[in-house]
Amino acid sequence: MMKSIATAKGLLIDLDGTLYHGHVRIEGADRFIGYLRSNGIPYLYVTNNSSATPEEVASRLVGMGIPAEAEDVCTSAQAAAGHIAETSPGASVFVIGESGLCTALLDAGLHLTEKEPDYVVQGIDRQLTYERAARAVTFIRGGAGSILTNPDLLLPTAGGFMPGAGSIGAMLQAASGVKPTLIGKPSDILMNYALGRLGTLADETWVIGDNVATDIAAGIAAGCGTMLLLTGLTNADNMEHYIEAAGCKPDSICQSLDQLIAELGRRS
Repeated sequence: MMKSIATAKGLLIDLDGTLYHGHVRIEGADRFIGYLRSNGIPYLYVTNNSSATPEEVASRLVGMGIPAEAEDVCTSAQAAAGHIAETSPGASVFVIGESGLCTALLDAGLHLTEKEPDYVVQGIDRQLTYERAARAVTFIRGGAGSILTNPDLLLPTAGGFMPGAGSIGAMLQAASGVKPTLIGKPSDILMNYALGRLGTLADETWVIGDNVATDIAAGIAAGCGTMLLLTGLTNADNMEHYIEAAGCKPDSICQSLDQLIAELGRRS
């Protein structure tokens, strides 16, 4: 029997490629979130982005006309901080990352240090120096836990692409010989953290996104229903290619956000 998103009791929603492209709102994104709000359907915005705080993410959404508040946002930085705080409360952390990651770690009661950390936590860091990378490798080789916020190899910019958190992580892994614990999509750690925030069970929650290898794979790993939107990376022309490459397939597919609203409208 095919799953139907109409039965969903909660939604975990990707951002880039799902609700916007860069700084441009995708058609229907405002109506989609308005529908969820007016019908009392719980949701969270779930992003692999570790550089921005939830407040900054929400401000960006509002600037594009998409309703958002900081508490609606769940980032890989928050999930990384939560993962460490649950495993080792009050642990010390050496950070390769930006303000969003540092803020999340501090908010979770962890301590930032430059000496002998319990963990090295790494996200995107556009000010990374060779010296800091070398120190991170030394700490990891010395026994510090290695945490990678998200595996994205490329970061889209106005001028093309730049190395993402995953590219930095690949360098640290190669130099240290240690594979990091991955937090963001396609890992289920971020999804399970988001489910805990949302307060719904995995089998009654759907993940919505445009990337089969990250959004859909993470939803499947966490035991959620999955909806692929053909609004971003994946479209009707390349869909079969990406599904085959990812080795997994979504429970359902929608061409647009307005079609998704219609599917949700089938609720009894």
